[in-house]
Amino acid sequence: MIQKTLNEMARMAGGTVNNPGEFGNVTVTGVTIDTRKLEKGNLFVPFRGEHTDGHKFVAQAIEKGARAALWQKDVPNPPEDLPIILVDDPTAALQELARSYRDSLDVKVVGITGSNGKTTTKDMTASLLSLKYKVQKTEGNFNNHLGLPLTILRLEEDTEVAVLEMGMSSKGEIEFLTELARPNAVIITNIGESHLLDLGSREAIADAKLEIINGLQENGLIIFHGDEPLLQERLKGYKGTAQLKTFGASESNDLYPVSVKSMENGNMFVTNRSEQSFYLPVLGNHNILNALAAMLAAEFLGVPFNEMNDGFAGLKLTNMRMEMSEGAHGEKIINDAYNASPTSMNAAIDLVANLTGYSRKILVLGDMLELGPLEEEYHYKIGTSLEGGKIDYVFTYGKLSAAIAKGAKEVIDEDRVFAFFDKEQLSSELKKYVNNETIVLVKASRGMKLEEVVKALQE
Repeated sequence: MIQKTLNEMARMAGGTVNNPGEFGNVTVTGVTIDTRKLEKGNLFVPFRGEHTDGHKFVAQAIEKGARAALWQKDVPNPPEDLPIILVDDPTAALQELARSYRDSLDVKVVGITGSNGKTTTKDMTASLLSLKYKVQKTEGNFNNHLGLPLTILRLEEDTEVAVLEMGMSSKGEIEFLTELARPNAVIITNIGESHLLDLGSREAIADAKLEIINGLQENGLIIFHGDEPLLQERLKGYKGTAQLKTFGASESNDLYPVSVKSMENGNMFVTNRSEQSFYLPVLGNHNILNALAAMLAAEFLGVPFNEMNDGFAGLKLTNMRMEMSEGAHGEKIINDAYNASPTSMNAAIDLVANLTGYSRKILVLGDMLELGPLEEEYHYKIGTSLEGGKIDYVFTYGKLSAAIAKGAKEVIDEDRVFAFFDKEQLSSELKKYVNNETIVLVKASRGMKLEEVVKALQE
């Protein structure tokens, strides 16, 4: 992670040290914006919000081990006896510090965006690249205007490749992130329905995701889902220096699967590139497509295809992404409760519907958020698309997901569909239907916190 003197950090962030004679040569290691995650030697960055002001915690942060802190110039009474960098705006200063530090590093960057699958693709790409390089990746969901700078500032000076996830909620956000990260290769996983509330249409979402190419370095690589017409149309006239590579299910793509065999905890697949079989220890055909994107990025940076099975074997996914566990009654639980959109929910349901080896299949589905004015219709269509012969029971949680239950009752017997507005009641009823031959899918947007249902099943 970044390690500089306070004078050096001030120059990089566009600020001034309050007492450079006394504090200018103090060495600072790493940056934090949260006193609960503070590590000894950190620079603490305070923010002013509607209900609190981080400047109130500067002295406390330094007492707990922070070496120094930023301080917004128009906030009165900066402490003269503590090592402080005075800045116009802490957010902008943090971003400038990250920009300057990134520019000082000899590191290759892979940037990843998309409506679904960003985090899983990030994990896969990092695992493949780790076969040849020292790799660091975005931790958790640190993928926004604060998280990405913090991720960059955590990079070690000898890190060779950084795999950086870039999220957004509105136009212009990914452009800012990519120009900060300056990637050598970018991946666009897909265009779904997430953020329709803010952007209004899938076309606008595609435009926003494509901002990622604006920060691409010369002679880079653009990897995108070739089965998505919105991406094909927009990149058809691309005249930059980057290569274009596509992945997808159809044979029109540069990389596609020619055979897939479902296993108990993953999939075997063969691509059009060779007869070699790859084992991906992750459930879901949609994750094979994510793997293809990761393979193209790894190949671009010099990892041979014939070695990639070793990278998949060491794959560790971020929590709550198709995470398999066992409940107290021996039931198998797929925890995919980190996020949800119609695209990702349909993919997860399709996975469960076609799994073999289980006598009972149960869906626990919660609200999908940020879908805009047609949100209820999207939920209703999830319900009506279910196959009654392949799904045994449906449990929904939340106001919007009541529309899933309503739709499900049109294709599944009503006595097999349950709608809840209380998680404890849902969990209590759900436990009556599970045994050691049951598979349970738990899926919803992050705000629904359906991992609490997973925990209840395990108790």
